[in-house]
Amino acid sequence: MRPTFSTIYLDSKDSFCTFQLQSHLEELFNNYSSYKNIVIMCIGSDRSTGDSLGPLIGYKLQKYSLKHVNIYGTLDNPIHAGNINEKISEIRRLHPNAFILAIDASLGQKEHLGFVTLSNCPLRPGLGVKKELPSVGHAHITGIVNLSGGMDSLLLQTTKLSNVMKLADTISKALLYSLYSLS
Repeated sequence: MRPTFSTIYLDSKDSFCTFQLQSHLEELFNNYSSYKNIVIMCIGSDRSTGDSLGPLIGYKLQKYSLKHVNIYGTLDNPIHAGNINEKISEIRRLHPNAFILAIDASLGQKEHLGFVTLSNCPLRPGLGVKKELPSVGHAHITGIVNLSGGMDSLLLQTTKLSNVMKLADTISKALLYSLYSLS
């Protein structure tokens, strides 16, 4: 049974954002409780500030022993356009009955800069930079790191690290709190 929301937007500048995201994640995980394991697939590249959100979150989460949770995509081992097909195959082979939560950076409108989105549908990575990559996940989280415009690849290269870190902190804390509450 899917959660009642389709996509929610939360402002990471709001002091309650982490707890709001935690609450929505708990609802999401509880609605998918028939899955034995959770895979968190953090997508992005450590070679671009704006695209580093996923690997930063993976880096933060890999430090914790989370029961029935597998983290893919870190600063040392990122999942990016060049290896995403291979990683999807590996995850499906190693975790055939896992709930997959995909995480990626995204570009958006000015009023949504710094927002976290949570959606109960697959992620389409690379969409913002016009790349054709496979959809992944049962649900996904994005952090809106910069504005969408004509030079999207350049925008990702020139994104402020402080914006990305704020989003990475908010998302990783909410994930940790919600996953610990499942144990």
